[in-house]
Amino acid sequence: MSLTTEYLTRKGVPFETVPHESAFTTIDEARALGIEADEVVKTLLLDTPEGHVLAVVPGDRRLDMKLVEQAVGARRAHLASEAEIEREHPDFELGCLPPIGSLLGVATYVDPDVMRHEIVVFAAGSRTESVKMRTEDLFKGERVVVAPLTRHPSDEDA
Repeated sequence: MSLTTEYLTRKGVPFETVPHESAFTTIDEARALGIEADEVVKTLLLDTPEGHVLAVVPGDRRLDMKLVEQAVGARRAHLASEAEIEREHPDFELGCLPPIGSLLGVATYVDPDVMRHEIVVFAAGSRTESVKMRTEDLFKGERVVVAPLTRHPSDEDA
């Protein structure tokens, strides 16, 4: 059992553990699971002047740093380095942070498109195990800020 699944079990929320081939990106994870990339959520650790925060976005999207800065209220938000992530969260493989701020001890910002999915899949701390659960259950009792963090692909063409 991973730290993520132990935490979810203690919280008493239903989830399904989904083992899969090793995946280094959310796109790879979606392919390994046979689902669309936007059903997989990507969790990114960001540096802000107030400390680290999580950004949770659909797996097929990229952060728009201007939107991130607006959401967190800071001008100098940027991705945390791999060294910072490994140092502060050694129990999780790189690229496999779960979207659970209370588990990681940080604030959580969630793109509204994540909330549109009834069910989401996310990395459970390793490249070979994901968790599938209801979005509502994932964020129940969590302190999250729902704010635009990405632009819709159709907006990027404009």
